[in-house]
Amino acid sequence: MHVLRRTTVATAVMLAAISLGACSSSGSASGSASGSDSDSAKGKVPIDQVNWPVEVPTSGLVKGMELPLEAYLPSYADQVAVDTALRTLQTRCMSEYGLTVDLPRPGANPPPYSNAVSIERRYGLSDRAQAQKYGYGLPKELTRSLESVEGGLSGIEVEVLTGRKKRESAPPKGGTGSVGQFGTVPEPARAEHNGKKLHEGGCAGWSKRRLKVNEGDAGFVSGLASTSLSESRPSKPVEKALKSWSACMKEKGRKAADPYRAMEQGYADGDGTTKNAIELALDDIDCKEQTRLIEVWFKEESAVQKRLIEENKDQLAAVKKRMGEVLAAAKAVK
Repeated sequence: MHVLRRTTVATAVMLAAISLGACSSSGSASGSASGSDSDSAKGKVPIDQVNWPVEVPTSGLVKGMELPLEAYLPSYADQVAVDTALRTLQTRCMSEYGLTVDLPRPGANPPPYSNAVSIERRYGLSDRAQAQKYGYGLPKELTRSLESVEGGLSGIEVEVLTGRKKRESAPPKGGTGSVGQFGTVPEPARAEHNGKKLHEGGCAGWSKRRLKVNEGDAGFVSGLASTSLSESRPSKPVEKALKSWSACMKEKGRKAADPYRAMEQGYADGDGTTKNAIELALDDIDCKEQTRLIEVWFKEESAVQKRLIEENKDQLAAVKKRMGEVLAAAKAVK
């Protein structure tokens, strides 16, 4: 796991965006998130899919690349379908407590990548056109998935939805919440509201149980993907390519042992979109192209993943089966 620990804060934020887009539901519309007739009938503006991440990259140095384990992760489009059903169930559940909420619609604020593998930045930057415009950063429209769903909800609405009190930036005076890595650890919600007992995990937990969502599945596959990245990093072909890439960067007046270090430098003085960051990003990508670093690393990691898939074939077959069942159950929600 040492490779992942060395990734930048910025990369971690990007991965968090994917996690939010893939694992948490984010909308209240009962119609399709792709802009169905039911949306129009209810006066909703159809979701614009122009910024939705593609399943397989169509540009850059990772064009056409898809790692074997991606077959066991839901695409963003499928996750939107599941999230739409979850939000429909959650909204109905909230209404049973006398609460009317308008939660973010699935698909409205897409994450940068289709799934947790994040192939576009798995080995650092890969798209020169994007780097020329944004450096190491991302367009603002692709970072909105990091926004909290709870932001526009009242305290009681959060409790009924999640089964816990609304998060605070600091522990309230006399409260029992403790400060953790991501702020205050919230207290459990009240036992009931309007005379009705709260569901375990709130309406969100109830909706996931209705669809039989197994949140451990995504974690299991992502764990295997983390292992494959770590195990492929010290392979001889990757080490050789990394040394060539570092030498190429040195010729351009840059000092970086690997693309993650370059990304750290790109974010050192801001959001990764400064003039210096853009110039660094372009050198980074040009050296990757010259040394075929991404091509080499992708090949080595693919081999590791194929081995991991064989070693875990029964568990992964079960994961894939459950994925299909959850998606079918989601599409049946009206």
